[in-house]
Amino acid sequence: MGTRSALWSFANKFFTCGVIGVYVSDRFVGVAPVRGSSMSPTLNPGTTSLMGLPIDDYVLVEKRCLQNYKFSHGDVVVFSSPSNHKERHIKRITALPGEWIGTRHSYDVLKIPEGHCWVEGDNSSSSLDSRSFGPIPLGLVQGRVTHIAWPPQRIGAVVKRTPQDTISSS
Repeated sequence: MGTRSALWSFANKFFTCGVIGVYVSDRFVGVAPVRGSSMSPTLNPGTTSLMGLPIDDYVLVEKRCLQNYKFSHGDVVVFSSPSNHKERHIKRITALPGEWIGTRHSYDVLKIPEGHCWVEGDNSSSSLDSRSFGPIPLGLVQGRVTHIAWPPQRIGAVVKRTPQDTISSS
């Protein structure tokens, strides 16, 4: 009976910790891998491991900003792709609802609709972002990136910066 009681106690604690972990990662903070070079040099700047293979950054994603959609210029956000909901992208917000944006590579000027934002990667030559698929609904945003959590030599806060030449107030 002692073994069965110990197993039940372990399973109960394991299940409880799992439920609490899922709740915390769903409501408050999670970890997301950064794939590709669209946010380089801010994320995935090309650092390598001992074997010469690239190391992907892993970032902390704060989710409390989703309660009232409180975002600002320069925030790095994780969002579901507008064309494939299974894909997640990480980009920087460059314009918010009601603002006008002028893209660098064309003469187009666009007003961001209510409930949407404009996102761009820091590495514009390698980024699939709003220049490709337009403004994204704020409902697709899954959280704001606050810190790099891995690899150890890159642990630190993600710097908020805004391109000055693309934003205009309404």
